[in-house]
Amino acid sequence: MKKSNEALLVIDYTNDFVASNGALTTGVVGQKIESEIIKLANQELREDGWVFLPTDVHVEGDPYHPETKLFPAHNLKGTWGRDFYGQLQDWYDLNKANQRVKILDKTRYSAFTGTDLDMQLRARKIDTVRLVGVCTDICILHTAVDAYNLGYRIIINEKGVATFTEHGQEWALEHFKNALGAQVE
Repeated sequence: MKKSNEALLVIDYTNDFVASNGALTTGVVGQKIESEIIKLANQELREDGWVFLPTDVHVEGDPYHPETKLFPAHNLKGTWGRDFYGQLQDWYDLNKANQRVKILDKTRYSAFTGTDLDMQLRARKIDTVRLVGVCTDICILHTAVDAYNLGYRIIINEKGVATFTEHGQEWALEHFKNALGAQVE
C-alpha cells in the first residue's frame, strides 16, 4: 500500500537522449541510470502508484520552436530517436495497457508546460512527484520548478537522473535541495 499519493515521472528517457548514437545524447551517464528507472517504475506499479512518461516531441525544422535554434533535431515524432531507450521501451510495451501508465507528449522543457499533467495528477489526488530521467539540469530541473510552484512535494532519485556534464548534475542536485526544498535520495 502506498504511503503517499505519489507519481513517478520518467522524463525524456529516449534513444536520442540516451543511446550512444542518439542525436543529443547524454551517453554512458544516461545509460547507467536505466536499471534504477526500471526498478522504480516496477515498484510504483507494485504499490498501486502511477507512472507518467512525459516525453519530448518535436517536428523537424519547426521555425516557431526555440529549441530548433539551440539544439540539433531530436525526438522527432515517429522516429527511432523518440522511442524509449533500452529496457524502458520493453517495460512500456509490457505495461502500456495498464491504466496507471501514461505517456505524455511535451514540447517544452517542463512536463507541465503546455500539457494536462497538473490536471491528471490532481484528478488522481497526487501530491508528490518523484522525478527520474534526463537531463537533470534541463527538463528535470524545469519540471521540478513548475512542480514546486504548483505546490507538489518533490523527490529526486539521484541514481535515476543524468545530464551532459558533471557540473550540471551537481549544480541541479544542489538547486533541488536548496531552492526547491526537494528530497534528494
